[in-house]
Amino acid sequence: MSMLQFFVAVDVTVVNIALPSIGADFDVDGHALTWVVVGYTVTGGGLLMLGGRLSDLLGRRRVLLLGTALFGTASLLAGLAPTFALLVVARLLQGAGEAVALPAAMATIVLMFPEGSRRSRALSVWAAVASCGLVLGFVLSGIITAHLGWRWIFLISVPFVLIVLLAAAFLVAGDRPVAKDAPPLDLHGALLLTACPLLFTFGVVEAGEPGTPVWVVLGALAGAVAAGVRFVRVEARSRNPLLPLCFFANRTRVAANLATMLLSGALSTSFLLFTFYLQDRLGIGPLGAGLTMLPLALSLIVFSMLMPRLLGRWGARACVLAGIGFTASAMAAIALASAQQAGGMAMIPAMLLIAAGMGFGIVGLQYLAVSGVTEDDAGAASGVQRATDQLGGATGVAVCVGIGFAPSLHSLDPFLVATLLAAVGLVTGAVVAWRMPAPASAADLEEQAG
Repeated sequence: MSMLQFFVAVDVTVVNIALPSIGADFDVDGHALTWVVVGYTVTGGGLLMLGGRLSDLLGRRRVLLLGTALFGTASLLAGLAPTFALLVVARLLQGAGEAVALPAAMATIVLMFPEGSRRSRALSVWAAVASCGLVLGFVLSGIITAHLGWRWIFLISVPFVLIVLLAAAFLVAGDRPVAKDAPPLDLHGALLLTACPLLFTFGVVEAGEPGTPVWVVLGALAGAVAAGVRFVRVEARSRNPLLPLCFFANRTRVAANLATMLLSGALSTSFLLFTFYLQDRLGIGPLGAGLTMLPLALSLIVFSMLMPRLLGRWGARACVLAGIGFTASAMAAIALASAQQAGGMAMIPAMLLIAAGMGFGIVGLQYLAVSGVTEDDAGAASGVQRATDQLGGATGVAVCVGIGFAPSLHSLDPFLVATLLAAVGLVTGAVVAWRMPAPASAADLEEQAG
């Protein structure tokens, strides 16, 4: 499960440093290249809850194998893509494969370990692998692009995906038979949930492009709002909703997922700010920029190893608040380094703070987001948590980086604007986490339902 998680996480960030090489090969500009990144994260995040429902209805093992196979096939297609359009399609399919496979993988882990120290330790490993994958994506991208070419950033994962398929087929327990009277899947809701952030991201990105007609931006943003409203109405009327309304009865899960969106938006923004500062402002090449971010990856491992003990000693909410505080401090450090035109080494304190923010905040929020799950809703809860994490990251990048680095909207330092916007989200997330009720166990929820 962790091997799959690692390569899925790598594919979120591995294209960032390779984008100039991809653009040179296909003769496309930076504006079009953004969809190589955004298409993967938004499609993956938008379909994650559908993947969670598939896991609950069809069985975790079946859905895990299906999603992993789709992810591997799409990775092969991306590496061999003869045109830019086909590369974007492959990235969309990679996101779909992630959306199907990861909720089943996370639900498998959650149900293998009871609530308490064993589950917190398992989720710490899971989060550490994901965090390292996100950061090492930058490092691997620089090394692979410099020595093998950008196509290998996709092809290198194919043999490991085959290993995951074989291991899952033998190690993951078989599923119970699929009920013949199983209700239909909410495909309408899944499409609306994907369209909403996609249109929103398009509108925000285009707003920062000089010469973009106002009606295009307003039309995209209005379409995002319409898709969001329609999604709520569809879910309220559906016999088998993608996101059952009873999910909102658990206030702890709702608050944890909202805080996850806000924290992930700031963390994802910091990754791009590191890349832009090292490559664009300081002129460091892709290999040097990737290697400069190694302290971030190494410190993530250290903080994630500490989390199982701290979760039991401090409690999940205290860990989440600490993680948000560390991330806010990192944003201040990034803004300060940019204002002083400091060298690359000045970014290392910010990287260490981001590692602490991810290690404390995301693990604590994952634990809270799956509190009280049962056999019937583990996949849905895992899918929602993954969706909020990924959509929060994509939306945060669109808002913070899209507005911060838009010279047509302001004349301020882009790093200052981006970090200020991220800080607003972090303050909101801290308030949500502070007011979050203590999680209820599965037994408590069953007693309340009875």
